[in-house]
Formats: sequence, structure tokens, C-alpha cells
Amino acid sequence: MYRIFISGPYTKGDIALNVKRAMDLANELINLGFAPYFPHLTHFLHMNNWQPYEKWLELDCEYLILCDGVIRIQGESAGADNEVQLAKKKNITVFFSLNEVVDFFSTKD
Repeated sequence: MYRIFISGPYTKGDIALNVKRAMDLANELINLGFAPYFPHLTHFLHMNNWQPYEKWLELDCEYLILCDGVIRIQGESAGADNEVQLAKKKNITVFFSLNEVVDFFSTKD
């Protein structure tokens, strides 16, 4: 099962909508047989136990480097842009659509 990191806006725009978009994409990936990691769910941890924003970014990067790919959700996000840069630095493929993910990994099986 391939691990896909979902990277996208969180604090820019409507946070609830950003979390929902990431959750919807995660569900699509799960249904296609992938194992998504989506840092947007730390939103709920943050509500329960506040941490500085930088701490969440640090934790996200620890998971990103374990993933087989990163999918970038459209929208302005400095954090997501940094995640894409880290992925490229670690030679992790970055995708910009679900179709790209499916096409890429279907050739690996």
C-alpha cells in the first residue's frame, strides 16, 4: 500500500473547508487502495492540546519523508509550498491531481 501525503492550504481561507477538502481527498485515496496521511487532522489535536504552528509543521515533515508521494491541493499555502520543496529535496514525487497519483502508481504494481 502506497503512502500519500496530502499537502494543501489550512490557515488561508476557511479552515473548516480546507480540512473537509483534505478529508474528501483522503477518502478517495483510501477507496483506491492508498494509505493517506493528511496533516489537516491535527486540527482536532490542536483543539484539544494547543501547540505552536511550527510544532505542527515539524511533525508533518516527519511523516512526509516516510511517504511514497505527495499530492498538493490547490490554493495559497506557505506551509504546503515548503512541504513540496521538502518532498522534492527527498526525491519524493509530487502530484497535483488524483489522476496523476493513480496513473503513476498503477505502473508500479
